Amino acid sequence: MSNGTPLGDFLRARREALKPHDVGLPEYGRRRVPGLRREEVALLAGVSSDYYIRLEQGRESSPSAQVVEAVAVALKLDAEAADHLNRLCLTASQRPRGWGEAEVSRQLLQLMDGWEHTPAFVVGPALDIMAANSLATALHSGFDQFDNLARMVFVDPAGREFYQEWERAAHSCVAEIRAAYGHDPESARIAEVVAELSAQSEEFAGLWKMHEVKGKSQEGKHLKHPEVGDLNIKFAAFTVNGAPHQQLVVYQAEPAGPTAAAFETLRAMAVEPKQARAAAPEQAQSPS
Repeated sequence: MSNGTPLGDFLRARREALKPHDVGLPEYGRRRVPGLRREEVALLAGVSSDYYIRLEQGRESSPSAQVVEAVAVALKLDAEAADHLNRLCLTASQRPRGWGEAEVSRQLLQLMDGWEHTPAFVVGPALDIMAANSLATALHSGFDQFDNLARMVFVDPAGREFYQEWERAAHSCVAEIRAAYGHDPESARIAEVVAELSAQSEEFAGLWKMHEVKGKSQEGKHLKHPEVGDLNIKFAAFTVNGAPHQQLVVYQAEPAGPTAAAFETLRAMAVEPKQARAAAPEQAQSPS
């Protein structure tokens, strides 16, 4: 994904995204580099220029907690980006074990299947769909495959119509993968997804280079299904106990509203094929 180190790449991208006036520094004449100079970040963080340069170049990979906090303040990182910076400073032995792909538990699958009126699905660190109930599958039936949220947003032709606030969805997808990358920079699956999407989408590649970080949270979404039309949903994501790399995503509709009615139509559409498949063997065995 890069020739640099995860820590150095992040620091460089966030430094280049800032202008001198963003941090209260004067700006004189033409600047040869985008954003702040390394020396300016070092000044703001209260460290030597040589030390900060070593951080960006990967020659210093274990800064103290005080230095990390000072650099985060200097780069005006929000809480999520500052946490990401702290994770990038961890050594391999310091990272939590058990981060990565695993099967979705049988109990969670049963729970989701019981939510007949609520779309629910589980995503992995690279936004792969690891499991989904029938209503979630019906909701995403306009896509070629319901397999990876980022691929669906950036590559599938249905993405721009389904996600009515496409730019917001695009930024969120990339920022969520970037957050997961901070937990496991060596993840082969994240590297694979990033490489594939960067090759297929210039927009994804550009957003990935920005190093924005954001986890899933509660918010609203405006979607448009090809058969039931506009959907205004409430969205929430929950970390799965025992599998912190998995996120349970739940879509909810306002009770008795148009989106709830659309969900019921989708549920009926999902049930009909099952009934047809169940009836087929009986029809085949009945005498002509």
